[in-house]
Amino acid sequence: MNKAQLRKTYKQLRANLTTDQVEDFSLAIANQLLSMKLWNYTFYHLFLTIEEQKEINTDYILNILSGKDKNIVISKSHFEDYSMTHYLLMDNTRIKKNKYNIPEPVDGIEIQPAQLEVVFIPLLAFDATGHRIGYGKGFYDRFLAQCKPETLKIGLSFFEVTDAPFEALDNDIKLDYCVTPDQVYAF
Repeated sequence: MNKAQLRKTYKQLRANLTTDQVEDFSLAIANQLLSMKLWNYTFYHLFLTIEEQKEINTDYILNILSGKDKNIVISKSHFEDYSMTHYLLMDNTRIKKNKYNIPEPVDGIEIQPAQLEVVFIPLLAFDATGHRIGYGKGFYDRFLAQCKPETLKIGLSFFEVTDAPFEALDNDIKLDYCVTPDQVYAF
């Protein structure tokens, strides 16, 4: 299967999930994260859930990070050049959905990608080598290329690793880990 076919397959699998399954799987992923040795850092980047796409509910992870008093960074997407700007999430941060239903900060204190130590990454599918398939616009590959090489890149997936091979491009950034409801994969 090529990336476009896999993207379509996994979007459909996710669309078939019930609201209860999304919540249960999201909580299980957050619990898997608690077992990992990644809580000694300061700056964590987290995506906010696109509910309409049945993405992982990252509120559970947000609560963990807040409880551990970490600096949480969220992004604003720029579709004209497929880039992102990153902002520190604070109590007074205003969040607004863009035309693609992506919750984003309206403004705030900008954080540079090189400051980030852990990045949680949305995806549709991933393979045994740590390559992932997202929505296909390259937002995260561009963003991750700006991070330090030692930045932990952690994918979050409702589904286990795919056996279907797909071609990784030269600019695709590999994950260090991918966390599913049942397992933590290390690459």
